[in-house]
Amino acid sequence: TGPRIRVRFFAGYDLPADLTSAAGLRAAYRRGVPMGGDLLAAADGRAPQFYVWATQDSASQALQRVQIIKGWVEAGETKEAVYDVVCAAGKELGTNHRCPDNNASVNLQDCSTDADTGAAELRGLWQDPSFDPHSRAFYYVRVLENPSCRWSTWDAINARQAPNPKLAATIQERAWSTPIWYHPLKQPKQR
Repeated sequence: TGPRIRVRFFAGYDLPADLTSAAGLRAAYRRGVPMGGDLLAAADGRAPQFYVWATQDSASQALQRVQIIKGWVEAGETKEAVYDVVCAAGKELGTNHRCPDNNASVNLQDCSTDADTGAAELRGLWQDPSFDPHSRAFYYVRVLENPSCRWSTWDAINARQAPNPKLAATIQERAWSTPIWYHPLKQPKQR
């Protein structure tokens, strides 16, 4: 949405265990499918692994969380599910696939933010808990920063006025990847 957050996103069935090194990323490009690619179903129907990696824009806020958004069609209806997959400060995901609040805040008097919350880099490996090898789907990454002042709040502070109460005082900048498209196994024929 503005900041230059770097994002990498891969899917595959035999991704290396250590994707945190440069050698691991090279292996992910060789053995996985990068964002924007097509992932074919495994012959044995197993669920793919997804690897996400994001780094903050050094001129912007720290990262708060990484999410994977899944889209699919079920009984003719489009569906969407949002999963938090990596949380800042090493916080553990809840049973609802959500990161706990990291208590990042913005001082609306001068737009200063907490320097001690968030992360410069987030990465992790994830598998879809509701994966169906017979269902076409797409997956993409969304990275969220800690909150920051909205431009209208900055303008109000500079003009020594109260922020417009009809507008949100803060925003949460983000970045998206292109999707990875999953192509399913053929459905068995009904007898």
